[in-house]
Amino acid sequence: MPHTTESDRIEAVTPARTRRSDARRNEQALLEAAARVFADSGIDAPVRLIASEAGMGMGTIYRHFPSRAELIAAVYRHQVDACVDLGETLLQDGSQPFTALREWIDAFVDFLATKHGLATVRTQDESSSSLHDYFLDRLVPICDRLLAAARGNGEITAEITGYELMRGIGNLCLFAGDDGRYDARKLTHLLLAGTR
Repeated sequence: MPHTTESDRIEAVTPARTRRSDARRNEQALLEAAARVFADSGIDAPVRLIASEAGMGMGTIYRHFPSRAELIAAVYRHQVDACVDLGETLLQDGSQPFTALREWIDAFVDFLATKHGLATVRTQDESSSSLHDYFLDRLVPICDRLLAAARGNGEITAEITGYELMRGIGNLCLFAGDDGRYDARKLTHLLLAGTR
């Protein structure tokens, strides 16, 4: 039996780690491309458009996400996570708390306005109900923290919870659609001004 050195073991592990790292990067690029395509063309957009936007073959997409429903659910979770990450960044970057809250709310409005039915899609192993739970479990706490920071800084006085604020914003975005006469972001700014 040949003797295996430490350097042999490192060389054997490194390519596997590189492949996993490449696969993660590909998956992130794919999810971002799919989000853009879904925002522009809806969730029924052809997979070839997503492949073209991502700069990869359709086989790569199907390797990561064997069904459209799995891809849509993954895009939805990815966008929720991006909203959470933005909130964390805004809480830590030294922004004025109300400014941070407003910037996060703008991103939240953009997410709601462009999700095009993502939340209603069911996959074989994940119901739309569990996607909605994921949405609430991830986003309500970060909204609560942004509100608490602004309240602690004396920038808002209203006793409103993250859930209430998000629900109100959701209602303002509900019928935005493609009506250029209606600006959901403008309405959410008025709502937010009422918390001061």
